Formats: sequence, structure tokens, C-alpha cells
Amino acid sequence: MGFRIQTAAARWWIGVSALALAAPLCVAALSTQDSDEAPIRYSETRPADSIARLQQRLDSGQLKLQFRGERGYLDSLLTALGISSNSQLLVFSKTSFQRDRISPFTPRALYFNDDTYVGYVQGGPVLELSTADPQLGGVFYILEQSPTRPKISRQRYECLSCHESGLTRGVPGHTVRSVYSMRDGQPAFSAGTFVTTPTSPYEERWGGWYLTGNTGNIKHLGNQMFGNSEEAAAPDKARSTNVPSVAPFCDTRPYLTPHSDVVAHMVMAHQVDIHNLMTRASYETKRALAYEALLNKELGRGSFRSESTTRRIQGVCEPLVKAILCADEAPLGSGITGSSSFSQTFAIRGPWDSKRRSLRELDLKTRLFRYPCSFLVYSDSFKGLPDEARSYCLGRLREILTGETSPAGYPSLRPEDRTAIHEILEETLPEYAAAPPRRRSAG
Repeated sequence: MGFRIQTAAARWWIGVSALALAAPLCVAALSTQDSDEAPIRYSETRPADSIARLQQRLDSGQLKLQFRGERGYLDSLLTALGISSNSQLLVFSKTSFQRDRISPFTPRALYFNDDTYVGYVQGGPVLELSTADPQLGGVFYILEQSPTRPKISRQRYECLSCHESGLTRGVPGHTVRSVYSMRDGQPAFSAGTFVTTPTSPYEERWGGWYLTGNTGNIKHLGNQMFGNSEEAAAPDKARSTNVPSVAPFCDTRPYLTPHSDVVAHMVMAHQVDIHNLMTRASYETKRALAYEALLNKELGRGSFRSESTTRRIQGVCEPLVKAILCADEAPLGSGITGSSSFSQTFAIRGPWDSKRRSLRELDLKTRLFRYPCSFLVYSDSFKGLPDEARSYCLGRLREILTGETSPAGYPSLRPEDRTAIHEILEETLPEYAAAPPRRRSAG
């Protein structure tokens, strides 16, 4: 979620990310169009996301944020946004504009729910906010840490220099990054950097982040610091892999909890990737339909739907469907256990079917979810997809889940998984229940 922020005093760059360097990422068929062009018009379109609604409540007087001590508005803001403190993740690499305030002893804290992120830096003059808007994708804000009347300001142009790129699948969005961090928090760029998605090898994850919980025999870069680039080239991946608290590394008193829970890390990487794919599907479907409408007008052919438009929509929806069904997810080599109550509070939110099953139930033995289908099918971003894209995704989900055999590309989707997911969606997602199976075009 790294983003740059321009204020009268300075620029800020916050991140779900642990890197302030835009390294190239190979993603096929990404759009090169600017999001400010029609039909998206990112900058001039008023957001309709959780933070925009929060500001409306502040403006109307329905809500007042309380400024308290060193953390300023943080506690009150999280309550207002419905973000639990047990979602806390701590990043210690110096990879934001506030790097002078960030170190292994004073890490940056990140809190999140299904669509919204809040960043806090000790002594920082702003709280950093971003969210996944149903129409616009990633939208970025700041809240100045001043005890006067709180005002949330949207940030636009500078954010997209990094956050509308291959790192975010070519659309305004968020990114989770991993670096080799020196003992002072400086990233060793020469040692390499990684973008983290659910398919990423675990040995490349969480560099520059603290990680609490039991990760079994999984080797990763969390909690590790290096003296020089040579050390970073050959890390000791067995070091500090099972820790109950960040207390051995830093003073936990300035933070809401002593945790940076491994399960919260995994859920965040999952939802960031899904949201970016949703935004990409939304943008490219809108562009395909706008182009076709213009062409139809020029050719005088009414509401004709071309095969090329259908294929464009299919091309951006298929990766989204695969991600929703957790295809190609990196398997857990052993079971993991979080250090906080995050797993419990995340799972309990449902919705549940008549057999008390939910897509939020966690596995944590061989994979992240018990039923490998993303809880974000219930999200405003999925509901906000253009009708053509949402209909295609729902139909493909139904086709895959009710087919006689597991389709190619879904090797880990067992028959019992498909049956359970289908039954859960039938009861909890009305649009799925009404969707006919969608057969893809040949080719």
C-alpha cells in the first residue's frame, strides 16, 4: 500500500509495501492507459469508499474523532472504521518517506480490515490511509495528527506514479513488498526485492517486516536484519521464525499490541492481490465496452457485441476467478499459528451457511483457507464490477464448482472443496445462486 503524499510541509510515502523502489514486475497484458482518461476519470471522480463516508460523518457532526496522547487519532480512527487492533503488522525497513522515524526499534504499524488500511509512525505528523474503492480501486488519504478539527485529505497524482504500475497490475492499487533489511532498517537493494502475492514462495516473503506466531518449518525473511549486502545474499532463514511477540526486537508500549501476526500477513497479501485483480477487471471491462460503444456508433450497428470485446472481458476476468479460487497458492510446508486473536476475529465474521460453514474459516495446516474461495466475493468491490464482468465471474465460478471434474489450472481444488464452496455460495451469495454456468469461448 505504499503511497506518496504531498502536503504543504512535505511528501509522505506510506506502504502496505516494504519498499520505496518501483522494481519491474512482469504481468501479461497490463493496460498502459492513464486512469484519468475516459471512461475511468480517476482523479475527478468522487470516491464512494469507507474513508469518504467517514469524512462525511465528520463533516456532518455525526462522528467526532478523539485525539489521545502519542498516537493521536489512531485509536479513535480504527474504531470508527471498524478495524481491529489485532490486525497490527509492523514493518521496520526504512521504505517510506518517514524513514527517518522508522527503524527496527521504531517500526511503522499497519492496521487493516477487508478494504481499508491505516498506517501509523511514532511521532509522525500524519496518519496514512488508503482503501479499495468499488469503482476507482486504490484511493489514498492522509489525516494530520493535529488536535484541531480532524480533516481527511485525498491524495491523487503523486500516489499513482508508483501505484498505477506493474506492481499493482497496471491499475491504482496496493502492493505488498519484501526486502533484505540492514540492521539500521536500510534496504539492501542490491540483494533483491520481491512483490508478495499468495503464489509467492515463502522464502521470499516478509523481508523488512516483523513476524509473530509459529511458522513451523517454513523459512522466510521476517524478523531478519543483515550487516551488509553480502550477508543478505545468504540469509539465515531459520533465525527468529517462531516468536510470540515483537518484544525482543522493540519497545511494544507505543503500539496497540505486541504482535505482527503471520496469519494477518497472509490474509493481507491475499486481499491486496484480489482487490488489484478486481480493479483491473473493472477498468478493462469499462474500456472494452466504451471502445465498442464508440465503434458501434461510428458503424451504425446498434448494440452489437463483438467477439473481441468478449475476449477482452474474459481475458481480465479469468485471472480474477483463478485468484478467487486460490489457484496456484503456495502450499504451507507445515502448519502455522498466529500469535494474536486475529484468526478468531477474522473467521467469526461469516456469513455462514445452514451447516455453519463460512469462506472466512481458516485452515492454516496446508493452505490459508479451509474452503479455498475468497471471502471478497461478498465485497463492495466485487458487487461494483461492471455487470458484464461480474456475470462472467459468477458464471465461471459456477461452471468450475459444479463441473463433473476439476478443470485444468485448479489442481488443488478437490471434489469435496468444490462441493462445499458451491453449497456455501448457493446460500450466502444470491447472485451466484442465480448465475448459469458460463462456458468459455474456444481458443
